[in-house]
Amino acid sequence: MNAVVAAVLQIVVLIAALALTVPLLGRYLAHIYTSEKHLRAEKVAYRVLRVDPDADQHWRSYALAVLGFSLVGLLFLYLLARTQQWLPLSLGFDPFPSDGAWNTAVSFVANTNWQWYSGEVAAGNLLQMAGLTVQNFVSAAVGMAVAAAFARGLARGRGQGDRQGRGRVGNFWADLVRGVVRVQLPISVVSALVLIASGTMQTLRSHQTISTLGGGEQTVTSAAAASQEVIKELGTNGGGIFNVNSAHPWENPTPFTNMLEIFLILIIPFAMAWAFGLIVRDRRQGGAILATMAVLLLGGTALLTWAELAGPGTAPQLAGGAMEGKETRFGEAASALFAAATTGTSTGAVNAMHDSLTAPGGGITLFMMMLGEVAPGGVGSGLYGMLMLAIVTVFLCGLMVGRTPEYLGKKIGRHEISLVAVYILVTPILVLVGAAVAVSFPAGPEGILNSGAHGFSEMLYAVTSAANNNGSAFGGLTSGTPFWNTLLGVLMLFGRFVPLVVVLALAGRFASTRPLPVGAGTLPTHRPLFVALLTGVTLVVVGLTYVPALALGPIVESLS
Repeated sequence: MNAVVAAVLQIVVLIAALALTVPLLGRYLAHIYTSEKHLRAEKVAYRVLRVDPDADQHWRSYALAVLGFSLVGLLFLYLLARTQQWLPLSLGFDPFPSDGAWNTAVSFVANTNWQWYSGEVAAGNLLQMAGLTVQNFVSAAVGMAVAAAFARGLARGRGQGDRQGRGRVGNFWADLVRGVVRVQLPISVVSALVLIASGTMQTLRSHQTISTLGGGEQTVTSAAAASQEVIKELGTNGGGIFNVNSAHPWENPTPFTNMLEIFLILIIPFAMAWAFGLIVRDRRQGGAILATMAVLLLGGTALLTWAELAGPGTAPQLAGGAMEGKETRFGEAASALFAAATTGTSTGAVNAMHDSLTAPGGGITLFMMMLGEVAPGGVGSGLYGMLMLAIVTVFLCGLMVGRTPEYLGKKIGRHEISLVAVYILVTPILVLVGAAVAVSFPAGPEGILNSGAHGFSEMLYAVTSAANNNGSAFGGLTSGTPFWNTLLGVLMLFGRFVPLVVVLALAGRFASTRPLPVGAGTLPTHRPLFVALLTGVTLVVVGLTYVPALALGPIVESLS
């Protein structure tokens, strides 16, 4: 089949699958985060946690609960990594060094899942299952909870029967438990069974002996891959058991499993946008946010597919595409689609080596992350990131017509736009300062594989991936050093939790104000014009911020 036809066909199949399931899951999510009923299993969890799930928390209490829960998870994961040699199911692996344990603990708690180590030769089964996989569930649920709290802040006061309270945005513990019990676990169980039936490995045996094509034998590491692969993608996590991640045939054996994993990456972020419209009682608002996400993702996918099928270079043109660093069972188109999905979200999983992408292809993956993980972004984080950009769009349009801007009836004043400005600026500051630190100290460039523009791209990719909580890597950077582990750990920590607290603070302000009535000067935020404006603002904000840095890496490499 022609490569272009194959690329278009798989995109059409993916769109059709999402179109059928996103509304259903979106309605389910909206019900979950607005219902006051608790399942029996959830009540047990609340008793263990000693919390009242019906308490309507002030945004500060909600934020402290998020930070406290995440801190406990970070400390537990750090200790688990440092002591795994004494624990059962360690497979005889040594403990992580202190800087490596710090990096890994921050990475998985922050929903980044950056890996400086090779999972199959460093992390035992207990660390993988009780540490990393648990964080795959709960860190994703934290993002979903914060997005739900932000939607509630916008929805409060929009109808009769709302529970009123200044700055109150819901209950973190109820949101957390519901996200895990009612959403992630059911989907993960079903999807894991599908993966197992499709050839993905699921075993606690430490090694397997296989016969090679040459008639010899080879001993390879085995693992409980299927159960961890699902939540790796569903929670937009990305941390794989094997070093080559979803390119490994025991994690992602066939083109069918490849499409299933891409579907799992995208389903919750898009469904969260649909649920947002239902929570604020205006489905059109969620549709506008979802449409903007889809436009950005389709644009990135098209450009990345073009770059890998017809990009610059004599070898790709003669071969009909750039196959270096890609699996033959997937090909260029499926690899490009996976790369666009994983960098458009905060997943970080890869089925091809991004360091081997063409120069413009690598630049597009960088740009997708620099958008702020909003196309469609991570589970929860993608929604509140796009809503922040929607507020910026409304604010700019209000200035142009001389009216006080408002979004969903909520006035955007000085305090509100100041919080939004902090959110917008935090990640670029972390990326650009992190890149400057990386190139300024000798320990930074020592880890790069290539010199010149591509070597700079490797470092820029690493700090961008960390600060945006993505977790994917170019692959040419040796990051398992004290310098890189410490730097990237700091970027991941601040890149996750500073924006998160800002979002909750803004949710609290919105929850404290009554909505303004719709007037003649109110900007409609549910029409195609607003989708175009929001898309343009997203691209301009990224362009003005990052183009100088991109010019030093993938742009100059493409031109050369």
